[in-house]
Amino acid sequence: MTALTAPAPARPARPAVRNRYLAGLLTARGLTGLALVGTVALAGLLAGLLTDRDPNAQGPLALAGPSAEHPLGTDDLGRDLLSRVLHGITTDLALTFGAVPVGALLGCSLALLAASHRWADTAVQRLFDLVLAFPGLILALAVTAVLGPGRWPVFIVIAIAEVPLFGRQLRSGILVQREREYALAARVGGASRIRVLLRHVLPNAVDPLIVQTAVALSVGVFIEGAMSFLGLGVRPPEPTLGSILSQSVGYLSTHPTFAAAPLAATTALVLGFTLIAEALNRGIRR
Repeated sequence: MTALTAPAPARPARPAVRNRYLAGLLTARGLTGLALVGTVALAGLLAGLLTDRDPNAQGPLALAGPSAEHPLGTDDLGRDLLSRVLHGITTDLALTFGAVPVGALLGCSLALLAASHRWADTAVQRLFDLVLAFPGLILALAVTAVLGPGRWPVFIVIAIAEVPLFGRQLRSGILVQREREYALAARVGGASRIRVLLRHVLPNAVDPLIVQTAVALSVGVFIEGAMSFLGLGVRPPEPTLGSILSQSVGYLSTHPTFAAAPLAATTALVLGFTLIAEALNRGIRR
Protein backbone atom coordinates (compact mmCIF):
# COMPACT_ATOMS: atom_id res chain seq x y z
CA MET A 1 0.00 0.00 0.00
CA THR A 2 1.57 3.30 -1.07
CA ALA A 3 1.29 6.66 0.61
CA LEU A 4 -1.11 7.81 -2.11
CA THR A 5 -3.56 4.99 -1.42
CA ALA A 6 -3.21 4.86 2.34
CA PRO A 7 -6.40 5.67 4.21
CA ALA A 8 -6.69 9.17 5.59
CA PRO A 9 -5.77 9.46 9.25
CA ALA A 10 -8.73 9.60 11.57
CA ARG A 11 -9.65 12.97 12.90
CA PRO A 12 -9.02 13.49 16.60
CA ALA A 13 -12.03 12.71 18.71
CA ARG A 14 -13.95 15.79 19.77
CA PRO A 15 -16.85 16.14 22.17
CA ALA A 16 -20.25 16.51 20.58
CA VAL A 17 -21.01 20.08 19.55
CA ARG A 18 -24.08 20.19 21.75
CA ASN A 19 -22.08 19.02 24.77
CA ARG A 20 -19.30 21.54 24.21
CA TYR A 21 -21.71 24.45 23.90
CA LEU A 22 -23.80 23.30 26.85
CA ALA A 23 -20.68 22.78 28.93
CA GLY A 24 -19.85 26.44 28.44
CA LEU A 25 -23.37 27.75 28.94
CA LEU A 26 -23.94 25.70 32.09
CA THR A 27 -21.19 27.53 33.96
CA ALA A 28 -21.73 30.44 36.33
CA ARG A 29 -20.67 32.86 33.63
CA GLY A 30 -22.93 31.33 30.99
CA LEU A 31 -25.96 31.06 33.25
CA THR A 32 -25.54 34.65 34.40
CA GLY A 33 -25.42 35.85 30.80
CA LEU A 34 -28.46 33.80 29.84
CA ALA A 35 -30.37 35.10 32.87
CA LEU A 36 -29.58 38.73 32.03
CA VAL A 37 -30.46 38.46 28.34
CA GLY A 38 -33.45 36.20 28.97
CA THR A 39 -34.96 38.50 31.59
CA VAL A 40 -34.66 41.63 29.44
CA ALA A 41 -35.80 39.87 26.26
CA LEU A 42 -38.78 38.30 28.00
CA ALA A 43 -39.80 41.68 29.40
CA GLY A 44 -39.72 43.13 25.90
CA LEU A 45 -41.66 40.26 24.39
CA LEU A 46 -44.33 40.53 27.09
CA ALA A 47 -44.59 44.32 26.84
CA GLY A 48 -48.26 44.12 25.85
CA LEU A 49 -49.06 42.01 28.91
CA LEU A 50 -46.93 43.92 31.43
CA THR A 51 -48.49 47.26 30.59
CA ASP A 52 -51.52 48.38 28.61
CA ARG A 53 -50.35 51.96 28.13
CA ASP A 54 -49.51 53.40 24.74
CA PRO A 55 -45.77 54.20 24.77
CA ASN A 56 -46.37 57.31 22.65
CA ALA A 57 -49.39 58.69 24.50
CA GLN A 58 -48.59 61.99 26.23
CA GLY A 59 -50.06 62.87 29.62
CA PRO A 60 -50.33 65.81 32.01
CA LEU A 61 -47.77 64.44 34.51
CA ALA A 62 -44.37 65.31 33.02
CA LEU A 63 -41.29 63.97 34.83
CA ALA A 64 -43.39 62.34 37.53
CA GLY A 65 -41.71 59.89 39.87
CA PRO A 66 -42.60 56.21 40.22
CA SER A 67 -46.17 55.58 41.32
CA ALA A 68 -48.85 52.92 41.16
CA GLU A 69 -50.11 54.43 37.90
CA HIS A 70 -46.62 54.82 36.40
CA PRO A 71 -44.24 52.26 38.02
CA LEU A 72 -41.15 53.88 36.46
CA GLY A 73 -42.52 57.41 36.33
CA THR A 74 -43.00 59.51 33.19
CA ASP A 75 -40.71 61.29 30.76
CA ASP A 76 -40.57 64.99 29.90
CA LEU A 77 -43.72 64.68 27.76
CA GLY A 78 -45.72 62.75 30.32
CA ARG A 79 -45.34 59.39 28.57
CA ASP A 80 -45.21 56.24 30.66
CA LEU A 81 -41.58 55.17 31.02
CA LEU A 82 -42.33 51.52 31.73
CA SER A 83 -44.22 51.18 28.46
CA ARG A 84 -41.55 53.07 26.50
CA VAL A 85 -38.67 51.03 27.95
CA LEU A 86 -40.41 47.69 27.30
CA HIS A 87 -41.27 48.61 23.71
CA GLY A 88 -37.77 50.06 23.28
CA ILE A 89 -36.29 46.69 24.25
CA THR A 90 -38.43 45.03 21.60
CA THR A 91 -37.25 47.48 18.94
CA ASP A 92 -33.58 47.10 19.89
CA LEU A 93 -33.66 43.30 19.88
CA ALA A 94 -35.63 43.13 16.62
CA LEU A 95 -33.05 45.29 14.84
CA THR A 96 -30.08 43.46 16.38
CA PHE A 97 -31.35 39.92 15.79
CA GLY A 98 -32.31 40.89 12.24
CA ALA A 99 -29.10 42.67 11.23
CA VAL A 100 -26.46 40.40 12.79
CA PRO A 101 -27.42 37.28 10.75
CA VAL A 102 -27.35 39.37 7.56
CA GLY A 103 -23.87 40.67 8.36
CA ALA A 104 -22.73 37.16 9.30
CA LEU A 105 -24.05 35.70 6.05
CA LEU A 106 -22.36 38.35 3.93
CA GLY A 107 -19.07 38.09 5.81
CA CYS A 108 -18.97 34.28 5.67
CA SER A 109 -19.88 34.27 1.98
CA LEU A 110 -17.01 36.62 1.21
CA ALA A 111 -14.65 34.51 3.33
CA LEU A 112 -15.63 31.38 1.41
CA LEU A 113 -15.08 33.23 -1.86
CA ALA A 114 -11.64 34.31 -0.68
CA ALA A 115 -10.76 30.76 0.37
CA SER A 116 -12.01 29.24 -2.89
CA HIS A 117 -10.15 31.49 -5.32
CA ARG A 118 -6.69 32.90 -4.77
CA TRP A 119 -7.43 35.90 -6.97
CA ALA A 120 -10.39 36.86 -4.80
CA ASP A 121 -8.55 36.69 -1.48
CA THR A 122 -6.72 39.99 -1.91
CA ALA A 123 -9.85 41.80 -3.10
CA VAL A 124 -11.94 40.51 -0.19
CA GLN A 125 -9.27 41.42 2.37
CA ARG A 126 -9.03 44.96 0.99
CA LEU A 127 -12.83 45.24 1.20
CA PHE A 128 -12.72 44.19 4.86
CA ASP A 129 -9.93 46.72 5.48
CA LEU A 130 -12.04 49.43 3.85
CA VAL A 131 -15.02 48.74 6.11
CA LEU A 132 -12.85 48.56 9.23
CA ALA A 133 -11.15 51.84 8.29
CA PHE A 134 -14.43 53.72 8.75
CA PRO A 135 -15.13 54.57 12.40
CA GLY A 136 -18.60 53.48 13.46
CA LEU A 137 -19.81 57.05 13.87
CA ILE A 138 -18.65 58.05 10.38
CA LEU A 139 -20.34 54.99 8.90
CA ALA A 140 -23.55 55.84 10.76
CA LEU A 141 -23.43 59.44 9.58
CA ALA A 142 -22.83 58.38 5.97
CA VAL A 143 -25.70 55.90 5.91
CA THR A 144 -28.07 58.30 7.67
CA ALA A 145 -27.12 61.11 5.27
CA VAL A 146 -28.23 58.95 2.35
CA LEU A 147 -31.32 57.28 3.83
CA GLY A 148 -32.29 59.62 6.66
CA PRO A 149 -32.92 58.49 10.24
CA GLY A 150 -35.04 55.39 10.80
CA ARG A 151 -34.92 51.64 11.28
CA TRP A 152 -33.21 50.83 7.98
CA PRO A 153 -30.08 52.93 8.58
CA VAL A 154 -29.59 51.24 11.98
CA PHE A 155 -30.12 47.82 10.40
CA ILE A 156 -27.64 48.56 7.60
CA VAL A 157 -24.95 49.98 9.90
CA ILE A 158 -25.11 46.97 12.24
CA ALA A 159 -24.96 44.54 9.31
CA ILE A 160 -22.05 46.33 7.60
CA ALA A 161 -20.10 46.57 10.85
CA GLU A 162 -20.34 42.79 11.35
CA VAL A 163 -19.30 41.76 7.81
CA PRO A 164 -15.50 42.03 8.23
CA LEU A 165 -15.59 40.57 11.74
CA PHE A 166 -17.33 37.37 10.67
CA GLY A 167 -15.42 37.25 7.40
CA ARG A 168 -11.99 37.48 8.97
CA GLN A 169 -12.94 35.05 11.72
CA LEU A 170 -14.01 32.39 9.21
CA ARG A 171 -11.07 33.04 6.89
CA SER A 172 -8.61 32.57 9.76
CA GLY A 173 -10.30 29.31 10.73
CA ILE A 174 -10.19 28.04 7.17
CA LEU A 175 -6.49 28.87 6.80
CA VAL A 176 -5.71 26.89 9.94
CA GLN A 177 -7.94 23.90 9.23
CA ARG A 178 -6.97 23.33 5.60
CA GLU A 179 -3.36 22.68 6.63
CA ARG A 180 -4.38 19.92 9.04
CA GLU A 181 -3.61 16.29 8.22
CA TYR A 182 -7.19 15.28 7.44
CA ALA A 183 -7.55 18.10 4.88
CA LEU A 184 -4.20 17.26 3.26
CA ALA A 185 -5.15 13.58 3.12
CA ALA A 186 -8.46 14.43 1.44
CA ARG A 187 -6.64 16.46 -1.23
CA VAL A 188 -4.15 13.62 -1.79
CA GLY A 189 -7.10 11.25 -2.13
CA GLY A 190 -8.39 13.26 -5.09
CA ALA A 191 -11.05 15.47 -3.49
CA SER A 192 -11.57 18.77 -5.25
CA ARG A 193 -10.63 22.06 -3.62
CA ILE A 194 -14.30 23.00 -3.15
CA ARG A 195 -15.18 19.60 -1.66
CA VAL A 196 -12.29 19.76 0.80
CA LEU A 197 -13.37 23.25 1.80
CA LEU A 198 -17.07 22.50 2.27
CA ARG A 199 -16.94 18.87 3.45
CA HIS A 200 -13.82 18.80 5.62
CA VAL A 201 -12.57 22.29 6.49
CA LEU A 202 -15.71 24.37 7.01
CA PRO A 203 -17.38 22.15 9.66
CA ASN A 204 -14.23 22.42 11.78
CA ALA A 205 -13.91 26.19 11.36
CA VAL A 206 -17.36 27.25 12.58
CA ASP A 207 -16.78 27.13 16.34
CA PRO A 208 -15.34 30.66 16.54
CA LEU A 209 -18.36 31.92 14.58
CA ILE A 210 -20.68 30.81 17.38
CA VAL A 211 -18.69 32.89 19.84
CA GLN A 212 -18.55 35.78 17.36
CA THR A 213 -22.34 35.72 17.06
CA ALA A 214 -22.77 36.40 20.77
CA VAL A 215 -20.17 39.19 20.58
CA ALA A 216 -21.91 40.63 17.51
CA LEU A 217 -25.25 40.76 19.31
CA SER A 218 -23.73 42.83 22.12
CA VAL A 219 -22.11 45.13 19.54
CA GLY A 220 -25.43 45.44 17.71
CA VAL A 221 -27.22 46.58 20.89
CA PHE A 222 -24.46 49.10 21.50
CA ILE A 223 -24.60 50.45 17.92
CA GLU A 224 -28.36 50.89 18.03
CA GLY A 225 -28.14 52.66 21.37
CA ALA A 226 -25.36 54.97 20.17
CA MET A 227 -27.16 55.89 16.93
CA SER A 228 -30.45 56.58 18.68
CA PHE A 229 -28.65 58.55 21.41
CA LEU A 230 -27.15 60.79 18.71
CA GLY A 231 -30.43 61.17 16.85
CA LEU A 232 -29.32 59.00 13.91
CA GLY A 233 -31.48 56.00 14.70
CA VAL A 234 -35.16 55.19 14.87
CA ARG A 235 -37.34 58.25 14.44
CA PRO A 236 -39.32 59.63 17.38
CA PRO A 237 -41.78 59.08 18.87
CA GLU A 238 -41.04 55.34 18.46
CA PRO A 239 -39.14 54.37 21.60
CA THR A 240 -35.70 52.80 21.73
CA LEU A 241 -33.36 52.47 24.68
CA GLY A 242 -30.87 54.88 23.13
CA SER A 243 -33.46 57.58 22.40
CA ILE A 244 -34.88 57.39 25.95
CA LEU A 245 -31.36 57.82 27.33
CA SER A 246 -30.80 60.76 25.02
CA GLN A 247 -33.98 62.46 26.26
CA SER A 248 -32.96 61.91 29.89
CA VAL A 249 -29.59 63.66 29.67
CA GLY A 250 -30.97 67.08 30.49
CA TYR A 251 -32.69 65.78 33.62
CA LEU A 252 -29.98 63.64 35.21
CA SER A 253 -29.52 65.95 38.19
CA THR A 254 -33.20 66.57 38.89
CA HIS A 255 -34.79 63.26 37.79
CA PRO A 256 -32.11 60.54 37.75
CA THR A 257 -34.76 57.79 37.60
CA PHE A 258 -35.55 58.94 34.04
CA ALA A 259 -32.33 57.29 32.79
CA ALA A 260 -32.17 54.37 35.22
CA ALA A 261 -34.41 51.84 33.45
CA PRO A 262 -33.10 52.22 29.86
CA LEU A 263 -29.51 52.30 31.14
CA ALA A 264 -30.08 49.15 33.19
CA ALA A 265 -31.70 47.33 30.24
CA THR A 266 -28.90 48.29 27.83
CA THR A 267 -26.21 47.31 30.33
CA ALA A 268 -27.89 43.97 31.04
CA LEU A 269 -28.10 43.11 27.33
CA VAL A 270 -24.51 44.07 26.50
CA LEU A 271 -23.11 42.39 29.62
CA GLY A 272 -25.28 39.30 29.13
CA PHE A 273 -24.21 38.73 25.53
CA THR A 274 -20.56 39.30 26.51
CA LEU A 275 -20.77 36.70 29.29
CA ILE A 276 -22.44 34.22 26.91
CA ALA A 277 -19.62 34.76 24.40
CA GLU A 278 -16.97 34.14 27.05
CA ALA A 279 -18.75 31.03 28.28
CA LEU A 280 -19.08 29.59 24.77
CA ASN A 281 -15.43 30.35 24.06
CA ARG A 282 -14.33 28.44 27.16
CA GLY A 283 -16.65 25.57 26.31
CA ILE A 284 -15.35 25.00 22.77
CA ARG A 285 -11.73 25.21 23.93
CA ARG A 286 -12.08 22.37 26.45
